[in-house]
Amino acid sequence: MPTITLKNIPNKLHRELKKRAEEHHRSLNKEVIATLTQATAKATPFNADALEESALRARSLFRRPVTARQIDAWKRTGRL
Repeated sequence: MPTITLKNIPNKLHRELKKRAEEHHRSLNKEVIATLTQATAKATPFNADALEESALRARSLFRRPVTARQIDAWKRTGRL
């Protein structure tokens, strides 16, 4: 597997990567790989219709109808 050596990494960037690695429970090396993978991934075009369909499916899982007002209230209280 290829190897990359990074030199002269700014201290602030190094600290931030280490912090993110801890938050994600992975090594610094794996965090750098995950970050580079995400940064180089091709963006998927935004599909509003698919998002709406997904939201409607999720709402149908509730036993009672959920209104946008209730969702906003839950967000404010930290439940979502």
